[in-house]
Amino acid sequence: MFMSWVQMLLFVSLLFPTSVQSEIRHYSFTVVLKNTTRLCATKPIVTVNGKFPGPTLYAREDDNVLVNVTNLIKDNVTIHWHGVKQLRTGWSDGPAYITQCPIQPGRSYLYNFTLTGQRGTLLWHAHISWLRSTMHGAIVILPKKGVPYPFPKPDKQKVIVLGEWWKSDAEAVINEALQTGLAPNVSDAHTINGHTGPVPNCSYG
Repeated sequence: MFMSWVQMLLFVSLLFPTSVQSEIRHYSFTVVLKNTTRLCATKPIVTVNGKFPGPTLYAREDDNVLVNVTNLIKDNVTIHWHGVKQLRTGWSDGPAYITQCPIQPGRSYLYNFTLTGQRGTLLWHAHISWLRSTMHGAIVILPKKGVPYPFPKPDKQKVIVLGEWWKSDAEAVINEALQTGLAPNVSDAHTINGHTGPVPNCSYG
């Protein structure tokens, strides 16, 4: 059975759509230790690109996101893209020993996923042990180009990441809890975009 030229053109257009609005977003994450001062005390923390919180990912609905993660600390690392629908890309979801092997020290891994049918603000964070306490950041998914927001467009947008801060090493806190069977010690402070707020007699909160 032969197809007419109209049927053939329709078939080809379905295979290769001409109005593709999605883009490929490239990001590079390097996991490093950085000395950081909060609550008048300094300690090394695990960061992405030396930032706390880590960098914000910006993309549009249906964009393909590529994040190359290089691990330069002594511990294994993975990253979970919290709330992202991993459609046929489960190996990019991030839970260590479940959907992927951890990224070993000195090694890299390329996360590759598409933000299919999603818009809004989500969160990425480490998904192994308690590294997520300092290794986290936001994912901002904008509407497609030419597509309005599903609400009145805001005059201004600001990313706000809420977190917690322990004066002691967060890994030591969770390890102590696992050994005793008790709940982990509560954090010493909450953070807004990595800051604990002003502390009396301290040059930096």
